Amino acid sequence: MNPLGDEWAISHRAEACAVTGRPFAEGEEFYTLLFREGEGFRRQDLSEEAWAQRNDNLQPFSFWRSRFEPPPAAPPEPLPKENAEELFRRLVTAADGKNANACYVLAAMLERKKILKQIQTESSENGPVLIYEHVKSGDVFIVPDPQLRLDELEPVQNEVVALMAKLDGLHAASGEQD
Repeated sequence: MNPLGDEWAISHRAEACAVTGRPFAEGEEFYTLLFREGEGFRRQDLSEEAWAQRNDNLQPFSFWRSRFEPPPAAPPEPLPKENAEELFRRLVTAADGKNANACYVLAAMLERKKILKQIQTESSENGPVLIYEHVKSGDVFIVPDPQLRLDELEPVQNEVVALMAKLDGLHAASGEQD
């Protein structure tokens, strides 16, 4: 029998000592203690000073010593929001329909970024269409659902990246700032 159960939630490493409140410095050694609480565990990260002054009568379920490394910087946006939205607006309003797959991928990306919200799915003679609303402006967009398979996504993503690069080139040539 597993005493820990199948799942348990333990908080992420703290950036500061739980006792003193002092932020950990890069490379500083600290202690992590796990205490049983009800059905789960409570994590406590302590500086060397707080570890030395702790109450030995309070025994953790487990503890260990680690070296503090600050979290990595957030990776840069692969496609800036403004450019992706600008490209989406340009493609979705084009009457030629040549970039339907790219529109679909851009709409999904903008939905994840909470710029667009899918409000409805409708059937049409050419297949399903997705109806999106721009969260801030209320603009409505109708995007055909190409019903792409997972193995078809990479070429479409590459197409979107190429279109974004072309858009960035246009901005640079016209002297626009992002």
